[in-house]
Amino acid sequence: MRRPLPPAKQSSFDQGGDKDIRNGRFRVSQAFLTPLLSWFAEHARDLPWRGTRDPYAIWISEIMLQQTQVKTVIPYWERWMRALPDVASLAAADPDRVLKLWEGLGYYTRARNLQKAAGVIVREHDGVFPRRFEDVLALPGIGRYTAGAICSIAFHEPRPILDGNVIRVLTRLFGIAENPRERATNENLWSLAGQLVEAAGPRHCSSLNQSLMELGALICTPREPRCEACPVRRRCAALKTERVDQLPNIGPRIPSIQRYAIAFVFRHGRKFFVRQRASDVVNGRLWEFPGAAVGRADADPLQILRKEFGLRLKISPLTVVRHSIMQQRITLKAFHLRIDRRDARRLGGGRWLSRAALEKLAFPSAHRKVLDCLARAASTMGASQFLADS
Repeated sequence: MRRPLPPAKQSSFDQGGDKDIRNGRFRVSQAFLTPLLSWFAEHARDLPWRGTRDPYAIWISEIMLQQTQVKTVIPYWERWMRALPDVASLAAADPDRVLKLWEGLGYYTRARNLQKAAGVIVREHDGVFPRRFEDVLALPGIGRYTAGAICSIAFHEPRPILDGNVIRVLTRLFGIAENPRERATNENLWSLAGQLVEAAGPRHCSSLNQSLMELGALICTPREPRCEACPVRRRCAALKTERVDQLPNIGPRIPSIQRYAIAFVFRHGRKFFVRQRASDVVNGRLWEFPGAAVGRADADPLQILRKEFGLRLKISPLTVVRHSIMQQRITLKAFHLRIDRRDARRLGGGRWLSRAALEKLAFPSAHRKVLDCLARAASTMGASQFLADS
């Protein structure tokens, strides 16, 4: 359960004054804040990071939640906090261990930036998470939204937040028809969010920010919003003008891009060949089965095998993995092949490892699914038969 908020100096909201929030043509009164905060107090989900005011724990949750669903994040956050419970342990951790803890969440730059930021905190702040907004914002991987979330939730500093959920809530409530991705509209939304959190004051700024996010996640959803359950529906401009489905106006959807790749699971005896990506590339330091990007879905894997590795061998289809990264729709075809000692020596820049050893490494999600397919095959057939017959 959430801990009670510490006492703080009363704001005009606490005193029940008549203060309005004005932002151009928008106006929000006490009658907006009261039902919203009451709704949050009653309906907020009991999430593990809501039971702490530790800025480190809140920081980890906020970074994990970027472009990731709450139900996915919960076990990752709990495992991370057991393994790396504070800034010092994160700063001192082996980078490969950090990536292994992050494996499956994607966007691995987030994990690398967490460790970089932990190093900055150790060197420049004596290992204590900084309280000043400007110092938090200066940390690697932390932007305006994340800094505002940390400072408002952990330190009760009235700093605004603006993520996808909050943008959707504000554009609908105030009937903002302009594209929130455009600079002027985005800054207008930041200003409005800032005035809201200032009106809530130090005592309620944490709950106010979280209530806006929670409203967007549970009620004011992108599709099929539950307007009848919204605590501020009487003040929603989009509902009054029947434009809920039209807002936010984010413009035309960016078309998806199809990508294709081939991976080869080389096996020699009881070991498999994998390579680690360079640190300065996408999915840096993660391990993968070697292969290549191809231009077509029907690309000839034997031709790729000859071109990339100079090998002419019999191959067997293993699995097809489909996944998405932003607007990219990627199809990865994996092939399994046995290789003798002479040909194995021709594969450089990697390691030959047992399947048990592979399980300890961090793979991108598509290659992890290939490894999982190997595990299922071994489990179904029996390890000895699989290694002998596949």
